[in-house]
Amino acid sequence: MALNAALIGRTYPPGAPYLVGREKIREFAAAVGDDAPAFHDVAAARGLGYRDLVAPPTFAIIVSNRGSATAMFDPELGLDYSRVVHGEQRFAYRRPIEAGDELLTTTTIENIRAVAGNDVLTVRSDITDVAGAPVVTAWAVIVARGTAGGA
Repeated sequence: MALNAALIGRTYPPGAPYLVGREKIREFAAAVGDDAPAFHDVAAARGLGYRDLVAPPTFAIIVSNRGSATAMFDPELGLDYSRVVHGEQRFAYRRPIEAGDELLTTTTIENIRAVAGNDVLTVRSDITDVAGAPVVTAWAVIVARGTAGGA
């Protein structure tokens, strides 16, 4: 079944804040194989001008996925997750994520289009701190295989 294009522009409010922890940053950096000292050692991060550990650039996926899931699992969207592949991911940073940040994610369905029998869903996650200051915007492009045109 095709995705519900009437949801283009729908925005989902943030849930509870995500508290960025030092160990989460260290674990993520280790998982992606990045041994940069600022991701593991507080003194090294502070030596570079950060207040605490700084997160690798792709760490924002952890925070943005919470908001994206709200949109993707909206029953009105009609997404069959068993048909999903991740097509693309990109980030636009206003500032780095650091340990101690409390982050909120507001998610918007930016686009739904049919391509070669597939539905392509673009979801934007605007991540701010709890005071409302922008931190990073993340875009995820999700492909629902074989769903366009009622396939």
